[in-house]
Amino acid sequence: MNLSTEHADGVAIVRVGESRLMYPLLSEFSTAVTQLLAAGERRVVVDLSSVGYVDSATIGCLMDLYRQATAAGGALKLAGVQKRVETMLTMTGAQNFIEVHPDQSTAVKSFGAS
Repeated sequence: MNLSTEHADGVAIVRVGESRLMYPLLSEFSTAVTQLLAAGERRVVVDLSSVGYVDSATIGCLMDLYRQATAAGGALKLAGVQKRVETMLTMTGAQNFIEVHPDQSTAVKSFGAS
């Protein structure tokens, strides 16, 4: 899976470099974010700017990661969401919970000063 992690201003950024984020890639994606949370990261941005398609399992995975981050006293936010992905988030109601930002820098800034 094409996945990279970097840090900016105290925020962990997980960049998904796949055009479709769905099974069987979800396991590796979920593990990467879960490990960040387990390592003490509390501010996580998932950059989905390369992702043009997700399925319902992906939405469930994102909601689970959101719950894990929140339970740990942190936050998980999305950045660079394409229209089709945004439609799935809206249809499932996930956007009522997970903050969505137009790009990575806006999402990082939304956490405030580090």
